[in-house]
Amino acid sequence: MALATVVGWPSAAQQEQYGPLLDVQHYEIDATLNLEAQVLEATAEVHFIPRDPAGNGTFELHNSLNVDSAEMADGTDLGATRFRADASVHISFPQTLPVDEPQVIRFRYGGRLIGYENSPAEGYSLAEITRDRAILLYSGRWFPVNGHGADRFTSNIRITVPDGMRVLGSGTATRSESIEGIVHEFEFRYPSFPGTVAVVREEPVQAAVGDASSLVYLPGASEDLQLAYGEAAAEMVEFYSETFGAPYSKSLSIVEMGEYAPTGYAAPGMVLLNPFGRRDSLNRPLLAKLVAHQWWGTLVGAGNRNNLWLVDGPAQYSALLEAEESEGEDAFLEQIRNTRIEALAYDDVPLRESSRLSDFSPQMNSLTSARGAMVLHMLRWQAGDEIFFGVLRDLVNGHTWGTLTTDDLRGLFEDATGRDLDAFFLQWTESTLTPEFKQDYTIYRLGGNEGFRVIGKVTQDMDTFTMPVEVKVETEGEPEFRVVQVSGTASDFELETFGKPREVILDPNHRILRLDDPTRVQVAIRRGEHLFELGYRQEALIEYQQALDINRFSSLAHYRTGETFFAQSNLQSAANEFRESLNGDGEPLWTEVWSHINLGKIFDITGQRERAVNEYQLAIRTRDDTQNAQAEASKYLASPYRRPRERERTY
Repeated sequence: MALATVVGWPSAAQQEQYGPLLDVQHYEIDATLNLEAQVLEATAEVHFIPRDPAGNGTFELHNSLNVDSAEMADGTDLGATRFRADASVHISFPQTLPVDEPQVIRFRYGGRLIGYENSPAEGYSLAEITRDRAILLYSGRWFPVNGHGADRFTSNIRITVPDGMRVLGSGTATRSESIEGIVHEFEFRYPSFPGTVAVVREEPVQAAVGDASSLVYLPGASEDLQLAYGEAAAEMVEFYSETFGAPYSKSLSIVEMGEYAPTGYAAPGMVLLNPFGRRDSLNRPLLAKLVAHQWWGTLVGAGNRNNLWLVDGPAQYSALLEAEESEGEDAFLEQIRNTRIEALAYDDVPLRESSRLSDFSPQMNSLTSARGAMVLHMLRWQAGDEIFFGVLRDLVNGHTWGTLTTDDLRGLFEDATGRDLDAFFLQWTESTLTPEFKQDYTIYRLGGNEGFRVIGKVTQDMDTFTMPVEVKVETEGEPEFRVVQVSGTASDFELETFGKPREVILDPNHRILRLDDPTRVQVAIRRGEHLFELGYRQEALIEYQQALDINRFSSLAHYRTGETFFAQSNLQSAANEFRESLNGDGEPLWTEVWSHINLGKIFDITGQRERAVNEYQLAIRTRDDTQNAQAEASKYLASPYRRPRERERTY
C-alpha cells in the first residue's frame, strides 16, 4: 500500500506507545465530480474518538482543496485554518474534548484537481480529475485524513458523476439517480483504508481463476494484455489465499492511473497501475506485490509509520513467494538477489524509524519494502518453513482488521520458536549496520578413505552480530551444505565431506543481508538508477563511477553510464560506454543486446545508417529478447531511429 508522511503527529517514540491522538472511526462522504471543470465539491463527516484530552486537531487535505467550513455536530464552528506548507487543516475545539467520548466533525470543502499540482507527494498525481476519467487515491487526501497509513477506519462514500461513467471503490456498491447525476455509494464496514475511488468510461475485460476474479480497466493496454493481468491477479489471489488465509474479497478491480501517478497503488479490492508500471507486457513482480496488499495493508495494518515495514515487507516477500510458485526456484533466487541489492541501496535510517522518510521515495521503498522483505527472509531461515508460514497465517488470522507492531511480530516468532530473538530484531530493525563476511579455510584429507576435513574461519566487522550462516561445499561430486554459527568478529568452523572439496561458499542462497565487493558494485548502480529516474543525471554518473572504481569491467555500470550520457545528448561519451559494456564482464546478459541497439540509435542520429544497421543486426544475432529487445532492433532495422521531440504537459 502506498503510505505518506503523517502531519501533526506525536514524536516517533510517542507514536510507538500511543498512536494517533484522534482516533478516526468512520467517514460519511458525499462528493460530486464535475469532470468537465475538473472540480470536486464534497462534505465529509468525520466520526472520531479522542484518545487524549484534545483542545485542537489537525487533518491532512490536498492543497488544491479549500475548506469552506468545519463544524461540530451541533453546528459549532471550529475555525478551520489552512496551512499549505504541510497540506494540513487545523481546527480548535470550543473546549477540551473528553477522552474516549465519540465526536463528529463536518467538513465542507472543494476545489479543482488537475494532476500533480499541490500534491501531498511532490511530483506525483494522487488525486486527479480529467474530462473522461478521475483517480482519487486515499493517499491523495481528497478528504480530510488523520494518521495517514495508520489510523484505520470504516466508511460510507457517495460519489455523484454524470451518467455513462463507471465508478469503482472499496466495499459494497449501490447505484441511484439524483438531480446532479448518478450516485455511486460504497459501504466499507471494516476498519482498513478504503477511500480510493476511480471513475472510468471503458468496459472492463473480465478474467477468473478458481474462485478469484478480476475486472480490468487498462485502456492503454491491448485486450490480450488486460486479460493477462486479470488472469495473473486471480492466480495470485488463489495462491495467497492458500498461503495466508482468506482475503477481504476474491474479486479485484485493476485500474489504469495517469502517467504522473505512482507506479503502482493498492486499496481494498483494487489494484492501480500507471502506464510505466503496467508496461507493454505483464509486470508480474509489481502486480504480485500490489495484490499481496489485499492481506498486508488491507487485512493487517501497521501500528504507525515506524512499523510500515510490517505492511510493505510482507507484501514484497509475498511477491517473491509468488515468483517461486509461478516461475520456479531460480526466479525466486534471482528476485532475492535483486531485493538484497535494493535493501542495501540506502542505509541512513533504521527500519523502525521509517516515519522519517517521504512516501513513494526510493529510500522508503528500499527500507520498508526491500529491507523489510529481507528481514522476513532471514526470519524464515532462523525459524524454518513450517514455523515461518504458520506464524504468518496466525498473524493474519489474529490481527484481521487490526494493526501490528515490530514487538508483536517478535513475540509471535519467539513463542513459536521458543528462542529469544531480541538480538536479531535489534540488529535488523534498530540498526543500519550490515555485516561483511570474509573467510579463510584449509582442506585436509582424512585417512582410510574417510573423506576430507575443512578447517576455516569466518570473519566479519560487527562484534554484536550473531546468526547461523549456511555454507556450501562444492566437491567433485554433489555439493554439500552445512550451517556455521557466526558470532562476533571471528568464528571458527570445521566441516567434513566425503567428496574432495573444491570451493567453500558462504551464504550461497542469499539468506542473509550482507556486503561484499560484488554487492557494493550492484548497490552503487542501483543508487545511480534511482537518481537517474528522479532526473539527477550528474549525481547518477557519480554513483556509476563508484561502481566502476570497484569493478572497472562491470558491463552494467558501463551500460548505465552510457544510458545517462545518451539522455544528456553526449553521444560520443555514450558510444564509448556502450563499447566498454560490450567488452566488460557481460553481466547481466541483456547488456549485450541493448548496447548494440543503443549504438545503432547513436549512429542513426549522427547520419551513419550503414553502421546503425550493423549494430541492429548484431543485436538480433544475440537472440536475447529482454524487454522486447528483438522487436526494438527489428523496428529500427526497418526504419531509422529518430529522437523524440520534447513535449509539454497538457491538461
